[in-house]
Amino acid sequence: MRKPLVVLLGSLLLLAACQKEVKLTAEAVEDRASMPGLDASVVTTLISDSGITRYRISTQTWQIYDKATPVYWEFPDGIYLEKFNTDLEIEMWLRSDYAYYNEDAQIWELRGHVKSMNTDSEFFETPQLFWNQRTERIFSDSAITITRDESIIEGVGFDSNQELTKYTILNPTGVFPIKDE
Repeated sequence: MRKPLVVLLGSLLLLAACQKEVKLTAEAVEDRASMPGLDASVVTTLISDSGITRYRISTQTWQIYDKATPVYWEFPDGIYLEKFNTDLEIEMWLRSDYAYYNEDAQIWELRGHVKSMNTDSEFFETPQLFWNQRTERIFSDSAITITRDESIIEGVGFDSNQELTKYTILNPTGVFPIKDE
């Protein structure tokens, strides 16, 4: 009875020794600039200034292309940003379906259902806007709708401070209530 068992085990060992070794390898990346150095999912981060939490950023996908020229961040599933006051109450928010940040130029591009509310509770809607962090300006040449308590302003193109409280609509239209005096 032992002889068939030894023959069987010997055959299995011989068969295993004759098999070709399978190596698992990945294809080499030829263009590292086209691949993100960071690819994170479901991210929420807080940004503080002098120990005080000022901003919260949330996104489903955050990719940083650190070997690209220029270095850029991409948020293909959109971004949501909140700005807090000193009591940690939301004083402003902004969201978009897609975001791109050029790290060298310090310019954000937000696209797709870009919506924001400023500290004066004015509601902004546009398909695209840019935020230049160096100049602290927000601008666009796209259509814009600003909803206020008593009026809706529409236009094409705008320029604003980064808080969206002092803005110019380049080609305005809209309905404005006039008080009889």
